[in-house]
Amino acid sequence: MIYSLHGILIEKEPNLAIIECGGVGYACRTTNTTLSALGQIGNEVRVYTHMNVREDAVELFGFADKNELKCFQMLLTVSGIGGKAALAILSDLTPNKFALLVASGDSTALTKVKGIGKKSAERIILDLKDKLLKANPILQDAPVSVISAGTDNFSEALAALAVLGYRQEEVMPVLAGLEDALPAEELIRLTLKAMGNHSK
Repeated sequence: MIYSLHGILIEKEPNLAIIECGGVGYACRTTNTTLSALGQIGNEVRVYTHMNVREDAVELFGFADKNELKCFQMLLTVSGIGGKAALAILSDLTPNKFALLVASGDSTALTKVKGIGKKSAERIILDLKDKLLKANPILQDAPVSVISAGTDNFSEALAALAVLGYRQEEVMPVLAGLEDALPAEELIRLTLKAMGNHSK
């Protein structure tokens, strides 16, 4: 099993990165997020991989970070969700946003991903919600902490909104639709604005 690749990015196409390691070019199917993270052709890069062996093909999937790889592998356990659908979801949603949507049971947001219908979205929520809880036991007592390292702004915003009296299931779908890089204050402001619009 190939755990990771470390080499030179020699070609990029939609959902595909080719990385040369020791004179061999490995074609890795991937997400828009990883393609963006890898940067320009000629860069020295590392991706974490998942190999999918079928009767008619052997596919290698590569991801810029372990969180995205874990989300991809989790999605593959859902009946009816293959590599193509999993890549589509993670091209539209970062692992953190995906975790927020699943934890909050927001299947409607998942249907916005191309190729994911209502039934598939509901199946993803049903199959993965408990797995996320088990993978993150701290979520059961302090849901704010499920957000992984690097998303302190989301954690801070969730905590502040909880102090203001908003329930997690109310605010998580809103937060999941916002940009990860926004400061906590802006996340709170935009969430409150959205909550105000919903209440009218």
